Amino acid sequence: MKRVLISACLVGLNTKYDGGNNYNQVFADMVKRGEAVPFCPEQAGGLPTPRSPSEITGGDGQDVVEGKARVITVKGEDVTEAFIKGAKEALKLAKLIGADTAILKSISPSCGSKCVYDGTFSGKLRDGMGVCAAYLMANGIKVVDSQELPRANK
Repeated sequence: MKRVLISACLVGLNTKYDGGNNYNQVFADMVKRGEAVPFCPEQAGGLPTPRSPSEITGGDGQDVVEGKARVITVKGEDVTEAFIKGAKEALKLAKLIGADTAILKSISPSCGSKCVYDGTFSGKLRDGMGVCAAYLMANGIKVVDSQELPRANK
């Protein structure tokens, strides 16, 4: 059976920056059936939970991967290296479980695949990807935005 990597917060694990989750029964059932393996790149990168909110400044996740942008917390701390480390760990796990697809949480500075916050901490979104999403895609993993799955939004 082919398995996918999935953002841990989507299956009810308390991995979000605020210590909460984005539980969705559809995704939790995928894990229960052995179809998906949960993973949080921010935790794997060494960041604590809860943690300060972070946004990408100077671009998006692809720019971070290329060294052209940074990930900064609302307190001004540069957490770029932790985000990059987490993305690399996500790719290792995807390869380990034979996943060619990842279902990732929308808008996240790690996992967003369509848009991310613009780096101003004002709630404004911009087109672009999070660091982990960009890294996985650059390494041949198909990334699916959690909001793209119709069953998941019921």
